[in-house]
Amino acid sequence: MAKINQDYCRLRGSYLFSDIARKVREYESKGPALPIIRLGIGDVTRPIAPSIINALHSAVDEMGSAATFKGYAPDLGYDFLRKAIVDNDFKARGCDIEEDEIFVSDGAKSDSGNIQELFSTDNVVAVCDPVYPVYVDSNVMAGRIKNFDEDLDRWKDLVYMPCTAENGFVAEIPKEHVDIIYLCYPNNPTGTVIKKDDLQKWVDHANKTGAVIIYDAAYEAYIAEDDIPHSIYECEGAKTCAIEIHSFSKNAGFTGLRLGYTVVPKELEREGVSLNALWRRRHGTKYNGAPYIVQKAGEAVYSEAGKKELRAQIDYYMNNAEYIRSNLEEAGYEVYGGKNSPYVWLKTPNHLSSWEFFDKLLYGISVVGTPGVGFGPHGEGYFRLTAFGDRDKTVEAVDRIKSMTF
Repeated sequence: MAKINQDYCRLRGSYLFSDIARKVREYESKGPALPIIRLGIGDVTRPIAPSIINALHSAVDEMGSAATFKGYAPDLGYDFLRKAIVDNDFKARGCDIEEDEIFVSDGAKSDSGNIQELFSTDNVVAVCDPVYPVYVDSNVMAGRIKNFDEDLDRWKDLVYMPCTAENGFVAEIPKEHVDIIYLCYPNNPTGTVIKKDDLQKWVDHANKTGAVIIYDAAYEAYIAEDDIPHSIYECEGAKTCAIEIHSFSKNAGFTGLRLGYTVVPKELEREGVSLNALWRRRHGTKYNGAPYIVQKAGEAVYSEAGKKELRAQIDYYMNNAEYIRSNLEEAGYEVYGGKNSPYVWLKTPNHLSSWEFFDKLLYGISVVGTPGVGFGPHGEGYFRLTAFGDRDKTVEAVDRIKSMTF
């Protein structure tokens, strides 16, 4: 008889956003008095920018001609896209990244979950808490994290790096030994950022101890302040200790197109083995490449017209973030994020738990957010709202929240 992977059985319930979707569906089936406004999942709402749509149409036409048809994509990505990424995301910022260190994929979520395959299961993993659930769950699936403490509601063999109001929601370097460190800035879910000097300390620590940093830069396009790094490779020595993951979903609205990339520097080695070579081997074995038409759309992101159009979209979302943040602050909420990030992180009122606040918003005013505890133990008592919604609906949702009494 076939045996199942018991590590999957260790996962806690279903995926956070699946739980939220189920509750919303059940509520919607009862015919709520108010239309539901969703500010929970980080999905964009603005249509694909015109220059990118034009690139898509052109690429589709190419697929209809024998002379320009494309089959399997190169497993690392087409040269035209990797060059555009290197020139715009790295060389323009003074980062010495080469094209053969770029691995194009179908999105940051996939890479965030798959990158752990490069590492032995006896590595000690550290995550910020609260944290994007994929970092934890993928390590549970791999058997790297096994023991859950029911009383404390946390994993015993995972190092939690608390991100709290007291430390500005920026994790502190753990005192215990760790091998793999997940960092995400601008942070999901708290919306906070890290300054370059503080990020340099993490790089220095990883190089000193032999740890590897997995740096999720999915939201870097939303950074507005000059002293906030867009890439960990802006820090000296990062190429010998860090892997960086990027997404086209949030900066260019590709949540439905699916495109991302991961940077694995050739200088990054552990136990005498090149992680670039390992990821290249894994990529070639398990992946057939992102579709040509999507990669052509990705190239258009870096055109002058694309940059201008996407800047306007990001400004649209950040205006939403400013409205959410400033109005909730005026209403007496304790609010974080929303300045260099499309996420607003707020403390629940009157000591309500995260799920209690979720229920009050859903069943009371038909507004959907994300309970902070779903991101980890230190997310309890907090709540995430996204700025990716329609402007008018965002304003209405905030006005509904302001009208609530507790």
